[in-house]
Amino acid sequence: SPRARFHGNRRRGRWERRGPRPPGATPDPPGLPGPLRSGMFADGTAPGADVQSLWRTARSARCEAKTCQTGKISTAEAAAQSHAARDAAVQTEQSKDAVQDFQQEVQVDYTGLLSFLQRVEDAVIKELNKNWKSHAFDGFEVNWTDQDETVLCLHTLSYPEAQDQKLQVTSVSWNATGSVIACSYGRLDNGDWSTEKSYVCTWNLDRRGLNPQHPDLVVDVPSSVMCLAFHPSQPSLIAGGLFSGELVVWDTSRTEDPVIWRTGMTDDTHTDPVYQVNWVPDTKHRNHARLLSVATDGKILMWREERDGRLALAEGFALVAQQIPRSTRLKKVAWGEAAMGVTSLSFSHFDPGVFVVGVEGGHALRCSTLAQAPALPRPGGSVPLRAPAELAFSPHAGPVYSVSCSPFHRQSCFLLSPSPRNLFLSCGTDGQVHLHSMLQTQPLFALQLSKKYLFCVCWSPVRPLVFAAASGEGVHLFDLARSMQKPTVSLKQSMSNCPVYCLEFNTKHTQLLAAGDAAGTVKVWQLSSDFTEQGPREMSHLEQLASEIMD
Repeated sequence: SPRARFHGNRRRGRWERRGPRPPGATPDPPGLPGPLRSGMFADGTAPGADVQSLWRTARSARCEAKTCQTGKISTAEAAAQSHAARDAAVQTEQSKDAVQDFQQEVQVDYTGLLSFLQRVEDAVIKELNKNWKSHAFDGFEVNWTDQDETVLCLHTLSYPEAQDQKLQVTSVSWNATGSVIACSYGRLDNGDWSTEKSYVCTWNLDRRGLNPQHPDLVVDVPSSVMCLAFHPSQPSLIAGGLFSGELVVWDTSRTEDPVIWRTGMTDDTHTDPVYQVNWVPDTKHRNHARLLSVATDGKILMWREERDGRLALAEGFALVAQQIPRSTRLKKVAWGEAAMGVTSLSFSHFDPGVFVVGVEGGHALRCSTLAQAPALPRPGGSVPLRAPAELAFSPHAGPVYSVSCSPFHRQSCFLLSPSPRNLFLSCGTDGQVHLHSMLQTQPLFALQLSKKYLFCVCWSPVRPLVFAAASGEGVHLFDLARSMQKPTVSLKQSMSNCPVYCLEFNTKHTQLLAAGDAAGTVKVWQLSSDFTEQGPREMSHLEQLASEIMD
């Protein structure tokens, strides 16, 4: 018979047949499910069963604690090193055919070579003799090593407001500590800007958070500032010469009103722009300095400070063309009657009574503060002026813009020899640098540095054979131990090749050199030890160099 299929329903506790009944099966009674009607199942309820855990009871009774932790692991360090080492290389063996080919390639036709050399011998000897007599490469040395950067730009300083007015940096100066750099803004090109506002700015390079475009101090000046000079021992005092002819001394520690002395406009004041100011040691008062100024009115004036804030004239000199000493070695020039405009001055570092000036007529003049002859004609003023010139040197082909006396001294019993103490440099609009001895009129050498103007020349404070020059093309550094023909290093002050008007070495931090340009920026250059460390017998080298040139 067919298998009956049942479907279990636990929730309702019943079973039902599913599927068709087999043929001949008895039907269920009506009203009841099939299984009950057949008497096989009945509904019922059974109590729940509860089985206790013997394992949990036994564990609690023993109060055992179980953990899962491995035992301590033992470790040891060991090194593996072979007892012996050997280098090995793999090289294929050269075949006999290759050796024969190589030997055939290096065979020389000596007969043909000899014939060729005999044909060109006369021409080669002629060219060698021509090269031997040539001076095209005099002063050049072969550099077999890679050239390192010897000069780096540490800072590029500027004052945006001055640059907006198209003002130029006319002068730079380091203070007595060597940490503060000052620059003056004005104009050195043609025109009258005596009433144009200008500035004096200072930056402390040791200050944290130095802002190159935000000076620590800005002083507004009613006239163009042409030159600056920090006091040699008082770091906060700085003197300036103006286009109007006045002199002003500022105290940078006073932010409210920094002006402490000024000349004002009197009969003693310069009548032309002041192009250089210097602090000169006072021979009567130790640790005291007086202010000296030069201008294109031909006057060299010495000032003293008064208690009422005035600068009073103490003594002065005047350069008049008819009183300039003449030399038979100099070319005949038309000496005029007018005053000779003074553009620059440098005192001897070893004789406080001797100084050199550069004038617009192209000459450098040796002068003395001990001169007693009165200047002619007698100019008006509270103090009579004297004629200081003692010797006129061979001129440049244009105005002299800068002179610099050698700061080096070598004890020598031969006072008439061209020792370093007697040397000075001059430069001007002819693009030449002259090295002079104060004892002779002709230059020891004249170097054509540039086709453009030279505005400033400055001797290194630590290297007797090193000096720097500022030109219309940039900054040039010379080391005469390397070459007397060309600069050792030429620096681009700016991408526009604007003229560099002024520069000054830092005497405290001798690796620093500051230069100001026509674009209104001051760059602080860091020199390498090549320019700051004196070589053995360098003083003797300079003296020997000068002697050889004289011979």
